[in-house]
Amino acid sequence: MTLYTSYDPFAWTYNKHWGDTFLPVILPILDNLVLCKLRRGARILDVCCGTGQLDARLTALGYRVTGIDGSSEMLRHAQANAPKGEFIQADARTFTLPRKYPAAISVFDSLNHVMTLHELAQVFNRVHDALQPDGLFLFDLNTPAGYMREWQGDYSIVEEDHVCVQRISYSMSRRVALFDSTVFRFRDGYWYRADVKIYEKCHGIGQVKGALRKAGFTGVEVFGFDLQSGITPLAKDMRRAFFFCRRA
Repeated sequence: MTLYTSYDPFAWTYNKHWGDTFLPVILPILDNLVLCKLRRGARILDVCCGTGQLDARLTALGYRVTGIDGSSEMLRHAQANAPKGEFIQADARTFTLPRKYPAAISVFDSLNHVMTLHELAQVFNRVHDALQPDGLFLFDLNTPAGYMREWQGDYSIVEEDHVCVQRISYSMSRRVALFDSTVFRFRDGYWYRADVKIYEKCHGIGQVKGALRKAGFTGVEVFGFDLQSGITPLAKDMRRAFFFCRRA
């Protein structure tokens, strides 16, 4: 198993500043596409669960959540945020689980961190095997429009006990985004520095749909979302694409 230790120094900062920012977007989509089709108390698999704020919301609603992530520090925060959840350190490309799930999710561009189409297909194969027949799979990916608009420039967060400096960029030719962060934290009378480089890949919509079908998923739908309009057809200028399908 590949351990994603490069994410560990960033886990505290992510948990504090970004872990819950996607909830207003993803919760209405989950309600409309996934939760309404599950019985209360059903199990949900969260692939690349991060620091678990979404899992905390789902367990509060009565669902039983299993979260997997490659970073032990991300999972430490996830367990603290969602103490009723089950969390397992695992590689999304190679994991196996003893039970089958009626639904799986992977949100907040988690699967953009998978850097090749071959590896993304491996993730889809593992999710397919973890689902019950007719099991649901929902995930999102950043689009070229999203990277062009949001992954450019520098910004910083300055608070009494920590400073975060982010340098973000996107290469159109390579379809690769870089989140280059330096974090200073004050602990026990000393300042500590951590440098983190996180890469994302902008996968093509058609290629993703093809990989899903090859893995055994059916009824693949791709759409966008707007807080005012809700779920909408995916347009070229939308910054995020949502994929919804079933295990055949």
